[in-house]
Formats: sequence, C-alpha cells, structure tokens
Amino acid sequence: MISRIDHVSIAVRDYERAWHFFVDILGAVPGTEGEEDPLKYFWRVFSLGDLTRMELLRMTGEGSFLEGFLSKREGGVHHITLETPDLSECMHHLEKRNIPYFGYREGGALYGDNYKELFIHPRDAFGVLIQICEMDPTEYLSDDVQLPHGQRWSIESTDAGTEITFAHPGAGKVTLEMTSDEIKHLIQDLSDTL
Repeated sequence: MISRIDHVSIAVRDYERAWHFFVDILGAVPGTEGEEDPLKYFWRVFSLGDLTRMELLRMTGEGSFLEGFLSKREGGVHHITLETPDLSECMHHLEKRNIPYFGYREGGALYGDNYKELFIHPRDAFGVLIQICEMDPTEYLSDDVQLPHGQRWSIESTDAGTEITFAHPGAGKVTLEMTSDEIKHLIQDLSDTL
C-alpha cells in the first residue's frame, strides 16, 4: 500500500534562517515550490543526499492553517508524507480497518492532474499527522538531483574506479562507487543472469 516515505515536512516561523541552515550548512538542494492562497502557506521541497527529501512550510498570512502549530513553537516536524501507487486502494484499505482520514483532494493547478492526497489525523496515528499521496515525485525535484528524463543509469570513471548512478523509481538517484574488481564481478554476475 505504501511505496516509501516521500518527505518530512517542517513548518517554521523564520524561513530565511531555516533556508540558511538546510541549504547553506547541510547542503539541501531546493526543488519545486508553491503557495496555497486558501490555506495561506508556502511550501518548498528540498533534496538531501541520495533519495532523501524534506519540505519547508511557512505561513503567508493571518489565518494560515499553520498558525496554531507555530503559535507554540519556533518550528518543528509538521507531518510525514507517504507515497502510494493507488490512493483509491489505500482509502479502501483504511476504511476496512476503521481508520478515519480527511482532506481528500485531487489535482489542481498547483499540483498537477496526477496528484491525489489525504491525511490521517495525529490522534489516529500516534501523534503524527500523516499525508498519503499518489503522485509523480519527479515533478518536485531539481534536475540537479535526477538523471535526465528517460535515462536509468550513468557510468563515470574516477581515480578510485567507477561511479554508477541509477535513477530511483521514487525519483532522485543513487550513486555507487565501485573498484575495478567490483565492476568485473558485477559484469560477471550480469552475464550469468542473461
């Protein structure tokens, strides 16, 4: 039902300070961003290393849905987003097990036609707000952290051997550094499977 954790969302009061911390100090790579007028908030997705993502949220005005959360703290983990390949199946699974959900939404100009989401309230999820999404995660990442569209791997020579980079089905990429001996073993293993 769940493919993976897509990202952890952190709501902050001081967005510039948070940006400096995550981008300038920890090396996060900024991805897609957006602003939601009705809920009065701004979001931006960041990549950290291979395959790890987070999202920063900030209020854009009075009456933001983040107001209550940020009234008691400078910032913190607001929710965890899980990816599912089929949100309808996920909803059915939750209903059969009497797990309530809310905030079901499909598509829209901000998220694209292939986006669907719902939420499970913290009281029903051990104190954590859970967002479950059906989406194309490649739409939210910087090109810097992905292989070119349609490319599934790349190979580069290095002083130590070879770097093989693979596209991940959940978006992003993972790079393996391999010695010449490891590459020879890999080639042999691949030959044995053909």
